[in-house]
Amino acid sequence: MKKNMGTADRILRSIVGLGIIAYGVVNHSWLGAIGIIPLLTAFVSFCPAYLPFGLSTIGKSCCGCGGGKCEK
Repeated sequence: MKKNMGTADRILRSIVGLGIIAYGVVNHSWLGAIGIIPLLTAFVSFCPAYLPFGLSTIGKSCCGCGGGKCEK
């Protein structure tokens, strides 16, 4: 499973997931359990919904190494 989520996407999903869970806890609703989905996808840096569209929010680098130090 190749990562397809960048840092900003992961942070936003974490915030949204925690917000949904908090909403469910405050309102005593099982719907808060839906917040687990964005938290899980943020944790593993992979969104299966991006696959059919070929999307990725990971920034591109000149050599394709992901922006870190390249070892060629």
